[in-house]
Amino acid sequence: MLTHAWYGASRDGSGVGDMSAIRQEYEQLIAAGELRADAAQADAISAFERLGSDLATLEQQPQGRGILQNVFRRKPVKEPVTGLYLYGGVGRGKSMLMDMFFASAPINRKRRVHFHAFMQEVHEGLQHARAEGVRDPIEKIAAAIITEAQLLCFDELQITDITDAMIVGRLFQKLFDAGVVVVTTSNRHPTELYKDGLNRKLFLPFIDLIVARLDVLQLDGGQDHRRQALADRDIYFTPLGADATARMDQLWTALAGPNDAPLTILNKARTITLPRYSNGIARADFSELFQVALGPSDYLKIAEAAKILMIDNIPIMNRSFNNEAKRFVTLVDAFYEAGKRLICSAAAQPEQLYQDGAGAFEFERTASRLIEMRSSAWGEKADMA
Repeated sequence: MLTHAWYGASRDGSGVGDMSAIRQEYEQLIAAGELRADAAQADAISAFERLGSDLATLEQQPQGRGILQNVFRRKPVKEPVTGLYLYGGVGRGKSMLMDMFFASAPINRKRRVHFHAFMQEVHEGLQHARAEGVRDPIEKIAAAIITEAQLLCFDELQITDITDAMIVGRLFQKLFDAGVVVVTTSNRHPTELYKDGLNRKLFLPFIDLIVARLDVLQLDGGQDHRRQALADRDIYFTPLGADATARMDQLWTALAGPNDAPLTILNKARTITLPRYSNGIARADFSELFQVALGPSDYLKIAEAAKILMIDNIPIMNRSFNNEAKRFVTLVDAFYEAGKRLICSAAAQPEQLYQDGAGAFEFERTASRLIEMRSSAWGEKADMA
């Protein structure tokens, strides 16, 4: 069953902001040289300001059984607020702008979550509901979400799985019927979601629902800010020390933007927490990723959730680090196969990281992959992923 802990929402009023702050923050970042003026981003800021004004006038819906009974009897809520679907290529700042909006959104009950993590949580909730013999598990999941959040902000909405495709239509219909406002980013236009997927015709009503209930805005035609931030920069810093840390911090600021928060990923019964996440970029210390009991499926989930992973303080590994080295190899393989970027600070060059241990011979392939992933050719490939 979904619990209150499932929702990272601001429910005590502390999350209510001033919508003028989003434009002020954006203009301050431009003035500070951290962003460049971008017409498409400015249009998105205007769209977020309009949505914020609508949210400010939205009458708070009563909590508890009353609203849920109205929802499931299909009684419409008072004039619904139209959400926003922001799509465009990688590196355009979609997640950054949505995070700025979320921080300023004038509403108490709100949550921002990566869509992949959200669907993992939904599947966990469905399993519990079915085990309890609930007649309609999706209705139970929807009721929990409606009670806890009036604004949902999703990062990277994409559908690649037939099971998810069958769930989202009914679930989102119930959320919209209850007056939940949805904001989402995506790399694709809604009509391109689940393209060529199995039984896609069953998914088409969800696309129609998204187009009807969300304003669709393209954030494209400008510069790839992520690629620009990484242009001509090394992404592997050695040796460890103040200089390596400073260069990692500089890249983090350029890539992730001004706001970050922990990212929680569910993998079956396991919870994985990346301590820093923003704008599709995750960051963690070596100890937080490899000196904990994570397995191959966990690292695959991390590779699915993050466009770029920054790893701090990779040590030279000897025989006492055999388990950590094995986990490190698994994560590098996951990001390599996914065609994504790793940015690292390390005690030595890749080929010197693990020369004395049970997997030292096999680690030569990992070192080779790390070297390849530093190349400009790999960067071009990763930026298109």
